[in-house]
Amino acid sequence: MPQMMPLSWTLLYLFFLMLFMLFTYMNYYSHVPAPLKSSSKSIPINSLNWKW
Repeated sequence: MPQMMPLSWTLLYLFFLMLFMLFTYMNYYSHVPAPLKSSSKSIPINSLNWKW
């Protein structure tokens, strides 16, 4: 039945789009970054004095 073809393609497109978005969001939110070791002085004061 050719009348049902656009509906089928649209549903197939939406299905794969939702599947792609699901895996993308799962990949993005499943990553847990390691905590940074912050020090109070990460930049030495001497490097801030520019000698022109």
